Amino acid sequence: MRPLRATVRRTALAHNIGVVRAHAPASRIWAVVKADAYGHGLLRMLPVLAAASPAGPDGLALLELDAAVQLRESGIAKPLLLLEGFFSADELALYSRHRLCSVVHSLEQVAMLEAAPPPGVKGAAPIDIYLKLNTGMNRLGLSAQDFATALQRLRACSNAGAITVMTHFADADGPTGVTEQHARLMAVLVEAGKRSGLGAQLPISMANSAAILRYPETHADWVRPGIMLYGCTPFTDEPAFNAAHFGLEPVMTLSSEIIAVQTLRPGDRVGYGGTYTARQDMRIGIIACGYADGYPRHAPGSDQIGTPVLVGGTCTRTVGRVSMDMIFADLSPVPQAGTGTPVTLWGDGLSADEVANAAGTVSYELLCALAPRVPVDVMG
Repeated sequence: MRPLRATVRRTALAHNIGVVRAHAPASRIWAVVKADAYGHGLLRMLPVLAAASPAGPDGLALLELDAAVQLRESGIAKPLLLLEGFFSADELALYSRHRLCSVVHSLEQVAMLEAAPPPGVKGAAPIDIYLKLNTGMNRLGLSAQDFATALQRLRACSNAGAITVMTHFADADGPTGVTEQHARLMAVLVEAGKRSGLGAQLPISMANSAAILRYPETHADWVRPGIMLYGCTPFTDEPAFNAAHFGLEPVMTLSSEIIAVQTLRPGDRVGYGGTYTARQDMRIGIIACGYADGYPRHAPGSDQIGTPVLVGGTCTRTVGRVSMDMIFADLSPVPQAGTGTPVTLWGDGLSADEVANAAGTVSYELLCALAPRVPVDVMG
Protein backbone atom coordinates (compact mmCIF):
# COMPACT_ATOMS: atom_id res chain seq x y z
CA MET A 1 0.00 0.00 0.00
CA ARG A 2 1.25 3.48 -0.85
CA PRO A 3 2.75 4.88 2.38
CA LEU A 4 1.28 8.37 2.21
CA ARG A 5 -1.35 9.10 4.84
CA ALA A 6 -2.72 11.84 7.03
CA THR A 7 -3.25 11.47 10.76
CA VAL A 8 -5.66 13.74 12.62
CA ARG A 9 -5.62 14.00 16.41
CA ARG A 10 -8.84 14.93 18.15
CA THR A 11 -6.93 15.52 21.37
CA ALA A 12 -5.00 18.31 19.63
CA LEU A 13 -8.25 19.95 18.53
CA ALA A 14 -9.56 19.77 22.10
CA HIS A 15 -6.30 21.27 23.36
CA ASN A 16 -6.53 24.15 20.90
CA ILE A 17 -10.11 24.89 21.97
CA GLY A 18 -8.65 25.19 25.46
CA VAL A 19 -6.13 27.74 24.15
CA VAL A 20 -9.02 29.79 22.76
CA ARG A 21 -10.80 29.69 26.13
CA ALA A 22 -7.64 30.74 27.94
CA HIS A 23 -7.34 33.82 25.72
CA ALA A 24 -11.05 34.71 25.67
CA PRO A 25 -12.47 33.30 28.92
CA ALA A 26 -15.53 35.56 28.95
CA SER A 27 -16.58 34.86 25.36
CA ARG A 28 -18.50 32.05 23.77
CA ILE A 29 -16.85 30.20 20.89
CA TRP A 30 -18.01 29.68 17.33
CA ALA A 31 -15.67 26.96 16.06
CA VAL A 32 -15.19 27.66 12.35
CA VAL A 33 -15.53 24.31 10.60
CA LYS A 34 -16.09 25.37 6.99
CA ALA A 35 -14.36 23.52 4.15
CA ASP A 36 -14.89 20.18 5.91
CA ALA A 37 -13.22 21.48 9.08
CA TYR A 38 -10.31 22.95 7.11
CA GLY A 39 -9.70 19.61 5.42
CA HIS A 40 -9.64 17.58 8.64
CA GLY A 41 -13.06 16.01 8.17
CA LEU A 42 -16.06 17.57 9.89
CA LEU A 43 -17.58 14.23 10.87
CA ARG A 44 -14.20 12.94 12.08
CA MET A 45 -13.97 15.88 14.48
CA LEU A 46 -17.54 15.57 15.80
CA PRO A 47 -16.67 13.89 19.12
CA VAL A 48 -14.78 17.05 20.10
CA LEU A 49 -17.04 19.54 18.34
CA ALA A 50 -20.15 18.01 19.91
CA ALA A 51 -18.69 17.99 23.42
CA ALA A 52 -20.33 20.28 25.93
CA SER A 53 -18.67 23.56 26.81
CA PRO A 54 -16.01 24.21 28.02
CA ALA A 55 -14.39 21.09 26.52
CA GLY A 56 -16.10 21.74 23.19
CA PRO A 57 -17.12 24.95 21.42
CA ASP A 58 -20.44 26.69 22.05
CA GLY A 59 -21.46 26.64 18.39
CA LEU A 60 -20.22 25.68 14.93
CA ALA A 61 -19.77 28.14 12.05
CA LEU A 62 -19.62 26.98 8.45
CA LEU A 63 -20.65 27.91 4.90
CA GLU A 64 -22.26 24.81 3.49
CA LEU A 65 -26.00 24.43 4.04
CA ASP A 66 -25.95 20.70 3.28
CA ALA A 67 -23.25 20.18 5.91
CA ALA A 68 -25.28 22.13 8.47
CA VAL A 69 -28.33 19.97 7.77
CA GLN A 70 -26.15 16.85 8.07
CA LEU A 71 -24.95 18.04 11.47
CA ARG A 72 -28.52 18.49 12.66
CA GLU A 73 -29.48 15.06 11.36
CA SER A 74 -26.44 13.64 13.18
CA GLY A 75 -27.90 14.89 16.44
CA ILE A 76 -25.89 18.08 16.90
CA ALA A 77 -28.07 20.46 18.92
CA LYS A 78 -25.56 23.30 19.26
CA PRO A 79 -26.09 26.60 17.45
CA LEU A 80 -25.03 26.45 13.79
CA LEU A 81 -24.08 29.65 11.97
CA LEU A 82 -23.96 29.93 8.17
CA LEU A 83 -21.24 32.49 7.50
CA GLU A 84 -22.41 33.60 4.05
CA GLY A 85 -26.06 33.23 4.96
CA PHE A 86 -28.80 32.14 2.60
CA PHE A 87 -28.49 32.65 -1.14
CA SER A 88 -32.15 32.37 -2.10
CA ALA A 89 -35.56 32.53 -0.45
CA ASP A 90 -36.00 28.82 -1.16
CA GLU A 91 -33.41 28.04 1.53
CA LEU A 92 -35.25 29.82 4.33
CA ALA A 93 -37.49 26.85 5.07
CA LEU A 94 -34.41 24.71 5.81
CA TYR A 95 -32.95 27.42 8.04
CA SER A 96 -36.19 27.59 9.97
CA ARG A 97 -36.76 23.84 10.20
CA HIS A 98 -33.22 23.07 11.38
CA ARG A 99 -32.84 26.14 13.62
CA LEU A 100 -29.87 27.52 11.69
CA CYS A 101 -28.46 30.98 12.37
CA SER A 102 -27.79 33.10 9.31
CA VAL A 103 -25.40 35.90 8.57
CA VAL A 104 -27.23 38.75 6.82
CA HIS A 105 -24.86 40.95 4.85
CA SER A 106 -27.13 42.61 2.28
CA LEU A 107 -30.47 44.38 2.01
CA GLU A 108 -31.49 41.76 -0.55
CA GLN A 109 -31.35 39.13 2.18
CA VAL A 110 -33.43 41.36 4.44
CA ALA A 111 -36.07 41.57 1.71
CA MET A 112 -36.14 37.78 1.38
CA LEU A 113 -36.83 37.44 5.08
CA GLU A 114 -39.57 40.04 4.92
CA ALA A 115 -41.27 38.24 2.02
CA ALA A 116 -41.12 34.75 3.57
CA PRO A 117 -44.16 33.16 5.22
CA PRO A 118 -44.56 34.46 8.77
CA PRO A 119 -43.86 32.24 11.80
CA GLY A 120 -46.49 29.58 12.29
CA VAL A 121 -47.28 29.34 8.59
CA LYS A 122 -46.17 26.01 7.08
CA GLY A 123 -44.00 25.35 10.11
CA ALA A 124 -41.95 28.53 9.74
CA ALA A 125 -40.06 29.82 12.80
CA PRO A 126 -37.94 32.95 13.30
CA ILE A 127 -34.30 32.70 12.19
CA ASP A 128 -31.59 34.10 14.42
CA ILE A 129 -29.54 36.68 12.53
CA TYR A 130 -25.91 37.81 12.57
CA LEU A 131 -26.07 41.23 10.97
CA LYS A 132 -22.73 41.92 9.30
CA LEU A 133 -21.16 45.36 9.09
CA ASN A 134 -18.44 46.09 6.54
CA THR A 135 -15.66 47.78 8.52
CA GLY A 136 -13.04 47.83 5.77
CA MET A 137 -12.69 44.29 4.46
CA ASN A 138 -14.97 45.23 1.52
CA ARG A 139 -15.93 41.63 0.99
CA LEU A 140 -19.29 40.91 2.64
CA GLY A 141 -21.12 43.33 4.91
CA LEU A 142 -23.38 46.35 4.98
CA SER A 143 -22.33 49.98 4.91
CA ALA A 144 -23.04 51.98 8.04
CA GLN A 145 -26.13 53.55 6.43
CA ASP A 146 -27.50 50.23 5.15
CA PHE A 147 -26.70 48.60 8.49
CA ALA A 148 -28.99 51.02 10.33
CA THR A 149 -31.73 50.44 7.75
CA ALA A 150 -31.33 46.66 7.92
CA LEU A 151 -31.42 46.68 11.71
CA GLN A 152 -34.66 48.63 11.80
CA ARG A 153 -36.28 46.37 9.20
CA LEU A 154 -35.13 43.16 10.84
CA ARG A 155 -36.42 44.24 14.23
CA ALA A 156 -39.82 44.76 12.62
CA CYS A 157 -39.66 41.46 10.72
CA SER A 158 -41.45 38.51 12.32
CA ASN A 159 -39.15 36.07 10.53
CA ALA A 160 -36.04 37.49 12.23
CA GLY A 161 -35.24 36.10 15.66
CA ALA A 162 -32.43 37.24 17.94
CA ILE A 163 -29.99 39.67 16.30
CA THR A 164 -26.23 39.70 16.86
CA VAL A 165 -23.88 42.23 15.28
CA MET A 166 -20.75 40.97 13.56
CA THR A 167 -17.84 42.16 11.47
CA HIS A 168 -14.68 40.57 10.08
CA PHE A 169 -11.26 42.14 10.49
CA ALA A 170 -9.18 42.59 7.36
CA ASP A 171 -5.77 42.93 9.02
CA ALA A 172 -5.86 41.54 12.55
CA ASP A 173 -2.85 39.42 11.55
CA GLY A 174 -0.94 42.33 9.99
CA PRO A 175 0.59 45.71 10.76
CA THR A 176 -2.62 47.73 10.52
CA GLY A 177 -4.35 45.69 13.20
CA VAL A 178 -7.94 46.21 14.32
CA THR A 179 -8.02 49.69 15.82
CA GLU A 180 -9.74 51.50 12.96
CA GLN A 181 -12.19 48.70 12.19
CA HIS A 182 -13.04 48.20 15.86
CA ALA A 183 -13.69 51.91 16.31
CA ARG A 184 -15.89 51.96 13.20
CA LEU A 185 -18.04 49.14 14.49
CA MET A 186 -18.44 50.76 17.89
CA ALA A 187 -19.41 54.08 16.31
CA VAL A 188 -22.08 52.44 14.18
CA LEU A 189 -23.48 50.63 17.20
CA VAL A 190 -23.65 53.81 19.23
CA GLU A 191 -25.53 55.53 16.42
CA ALA A 192 -27.85 52.54 16.07
CA GLY A 193 -28.46 52.70 19.81
CA LYS A 194 -29.45 56.35 19.58
CA ARG A 195 -31.94 55.60 16.83
CA SER A 196 -33.54 52.52 18.35
CA GLY A 197 -32.71 52.64 22.02
CA LEU A 198 -31.44 49.05 21.84
CA GLY A 199 -28.76 48.87 19.16
CA ALA A 200 -25.84 49.25 21.57
CA GLN A 201 -27.14 46.35 23.66
CA LEU A 202 -26.99 43.79 20.85
CA PRO A 203 -24.49 40.94 21.25
CA ILE A 204 -21.31 41.31 19.20
CA SER A 205 -18.99 38.90 17.35
CA MET A 206 -15.76 40.25 15.87
CA ALA A 207 -12.63 38.30 16.73
CA ASN A 208 -11.07 35.76 14.38
CA SER A 209 -7.99 33.74 15.38
CA ALA A 210 -5.61 36.68 15.06
CA ALA A 211 -7.79 39.02 17.09
CA ILE A 212 -8.37 36.36 19.74
CA LEU A 213 -4.62 36.01 20.25
CA ARG A 214 -3.65 39.67 19.93
CA TYR A 215 -6.56 42.01 20.68
CA PRO A 216 -8.51 41.10 23.82
CA GLU A 217 -10.60 44.26 23.48
CA THR A 218 -12.34 42.63 20.49
CA HIS A 219 -13.41 39.40 22.17
CA ALA A 220 -16.93 40.60 23.03
CA ASP A 221 -19.75 38.03 23.27
CA TRP A 222 -18.67 35.51 20.62
CA VAL A 223 -15.24 34.77 19.11
CA ARG A 224 -14.75 32.88 15.84
CA PRO A 225 -11.49 30.88 15.86
CA GLY A 226 -10.54 29.19 12.63
CA ILE A 227 -6.94 28.34 11.78
CA MET A 228 -5.77 28.28 15.41
CA LEU A 229 -8.16 25.42 16.14
CA TYR A 230 -6.16 23.28 13.75
CA GLY A 231 -2.80 24.15 15.28
CA CYS A 232 -1.48 26.82 12.92
CA THR A 233 -0.77 30.50 13.41
CA PRO A 234 -2.62 33.36 11.70
CA PHE A 235 0.53 35.49 11.88
CA THR A 236 2.22 34.32 8.69
CA ASP A 237 4.65 37.26 8.47
CA GLU A 238 5.87 37.17 12.08
CA PRO A 239 8.10 34.13 12.78
CA ALA A 240 8.18 34.84 16.52
CA PHE A 241 4.40 34.41 16.68
CA ASN A 242 4.44 30.83 15.45
CA ALA A 243 2.01 28.14 16.58
CA ALA A 244 4.35 26.89 19.28
CA HIS A 245 4.54 30.40 20.75
CA PHE A 246 0.82 30.21 21.52
CA GLY A 247 0.93 26.59 22.67
CA LEU A 248 -1.07 25.35 19.66
CA GLU A 249 -0.77 21.71 18.61
CA PRO A 250 -1.05 20.50 14.99
CA VAL A 251 -4.21 18.47 14.42
CA MET A 252 -3.10 17.05 11.05
CA THR A 253 0.18 15.33 10.23
CA LEU A 254 0.86 14.34 6.63
CA SER A 255 3.45 11.57 6.47
CA SER A 256 4.98 9.23 3.93
CA GLU A 257 8.17 7.30 3.22
CA ILE A 258 11.10 7.32 0.86
CA ILE A 259 10.21 4.84 -1.89
CA ALA A 260 13.47 5.07 -3.89
CA VAL A 261 16.93 6.65 -3.74
CA GLN A 262 18.96 8.13 -6.58
CA THR A 263 22.69 8.92 -6.50
CA LEU A 264 23.59 12.07 -8.43
CA ARG A 265 26.87 13.29 -9.88
CA PRO A 266 27.77 16.96 -10.35
CA GLY A 267 25.69 18.35 -13.20
CA ASP A 268 22.85 15.82 -12.89
CA ARG A 269 19.43 17.46 -12.93
CA VAL A 270 16.30 16.54 -11.01
CA GLY A 271 12.66 16.29 -12.02
CA TYR A 272 10.56 17.91 -14.73
CA GLY A 273 12.37 20.82 -16.33
CA GLY A 274 15.57 20.03 -14.44
CA THR A 275 15.03 22.94 -12.03
CA TYR A 276 17.62 21.55 -9.61
CA THR A 277 21.20 20.69 -10.62
CA ALA A 278 23.55 18.75 -8.34
CA ARG A 279 26.76 20.60 -7.57
CA GLN A 280 28.48 17.62 -5.98
CA ASP A 281 27.91 13.94 -5.41
CA MET A 282 24.67 13.55 -3.46
CA ARG A 283 21.78 11.24 -2.72
CA ILE A 284 18.16 12.19 -3.12
CA GLY A 285 15.12 10.42 -1.76
CA ILE A 286 11.94 9.99 -3.76
CA ILE A 287 8.90 10.53 -1.55
CA ALA A 288 5.41 9.22 -2.21
CA CYS A 289 3.51 12.52 -2.22
CA GLY A 290 2.68 15.02 -4.93
CA TYR A 291 0.32 17.74 -6.00
CA ALA A 292 -2.47 15.21 -6.64
CA ASP A 293 -2.34 14.54 -2.89
CA GLY A 294 -2.63 18.21 -1.99
CA TYR A 295 1.06 19.09 -1.71
CA PRO A 296 1.60 22.51 -3.30
CA ARG A 297 2.99 22.18 -6.82
CA HIS A 298 4.60 25.60 -6.52
CA ALA A 299 6.68 24.57 -3.49
CA PRO A 300 10.25 25.55 -4.44
CA GLY A 301 13.02 23.04 -4.98
CA SER A 302 15.50 25.06 -6.99
CA ASP A 303 19.26 25.43 -6.66
CA GLN A 304 18.72 28.43 -4.40
CA ILE A 305 15.84 27.39 -2.15
CA GLY A 306 13.86 24.32 -1.17
CA THR A 307 10.86 23.50 0.99
CA PRO A 308 11.43 21.99 4.45
CA VAL A 309 10.66 18.32 4.94
CA LEU A 310 11.48 15.92 7.78
CA VAL A 311 13.29 12.73 6.76
CA GLY A 312 13.87 10.31 9.59
CA GLY A 313 13.22 13.15 12.02
CA THR A 314 15.88 15.42 10.47
CA CYS A 315 14.95 18.57 8.63
CA THR A 316 16.15 18.74 5.05
CA ARG A 317 14.71 20.31 1.90
CA THR A 318 13.01 19.38 -1.31
CA VAL A 319 14.83 19.58 -4.62
CA GLY A 320 13.35 19.68 -8.08
CA ARG A 321 9.80 20.33 -9.19
CA VAL A 322 6.85 18.72 -7.41
CA SER A 323 5.32 15.95 -9.54
CA MET A 324 1.74 14.70 -9.45
CA ASP A 325 2.66 11.75 -7.21
CA MET A 326 6.23 12.31 -5.99
CA ILE A 327 8.65 14.86 -4.61
CA PHE A 328 12.42 14.75 -4.09
CA ALA A 329 14.40 15.38 -0.91
CA ASP A 330 18.09 16.10 -0.40
CA LEU A 331 19.46 13.29 1.78
CA SER A 332 22.80 14.97 2.48
CA PRO A 333 21.82 15.85 6.09
CA VAL A 334 20.46 12.31 6.58
CA PRO A 335 23.15 9.94 5.22
CA GLN A 336 21.53 6.94 6.91
CA ALA A 337 18.21 7.45 5.12
CA GLY A 338 17.09 4.96 2.52
CA THR A 339 14.04 3.25 1.10
CA GLY A 340 11.41 3.01 3.83
CA THR A 341 12.69 5.91 5.93
CA PRO A 342 9.70 7.82 7.35
CA VAL A 343 8.96 11.33 6.10
CA THR A 344 6.84 14.11 7.57
CA LEU A 345 5.51 16.58 5.01
CA TRP A 346 3.86 18.74 7.70
CA GLY A 347 2.44 18.35 11.17
CA ASP A 348 4.24 16.91 14.21
CA GLY A 349 7.76 18.33 14.21
CA LEU A 350 7.25 20.49 11.12
CA SER A 351 4.49 23.08 11.18
CA ALA A 352 2.34 23.44 8.08
CA ASP A 353 3.04 27.15 8.48
CA GLU A 354 6.73 26.58 7.68
CA VAL A 355 5.95 24.54 4.58
CA ALA A 356 3.35 27.05 3.42
CA ASN A 357 5.69 29.99 3.98
CA ALA A 358 8.37 28.36 1.83
CA ALA A 359 5.76 27.69 -0.86
CA GLY A 360 4.50 31.27 -0.84
CA THR A 361 1.08 30.38 0.51
CA VAL A 362 -0.66 29.89 3.87
CA SER A 363 -1.28 26.81 5.96
CA TYR A 364 -5.03 27.23 5.44
CA GLU A 365 -4.54 26.25 1.79
CA LEU A 366 -2.40 23.21 2.57
CA LEU A 367 -4.86 21.79 5.07
CA CYS A 368 -7.93 22.42 2.94
CA ALA A 369 -6.27 20.96 -0.17
CA LEU A 370 -5.71 17.47 1.24
CA ALA A 371 -6.88 15.19 -1.57
CA PRO A 372 -9.62 12.58 -1.12
CA ARG A 373 -7.25 9.83 -2.23
CA VAL A 374 -5.08 10.32 0.89
CA PRO A 375 -6.07 7.83 3.63
CA VAL A 376 -6.83 9.50 6.98
CA ASP A 377 -6.20 7.89 10.36
CA VAL A 378 -8.03 9.31 13.38
CA MET A 379 -6.43 9.34 16.84
CA GLY A 380 -7.87 10.35 20.18
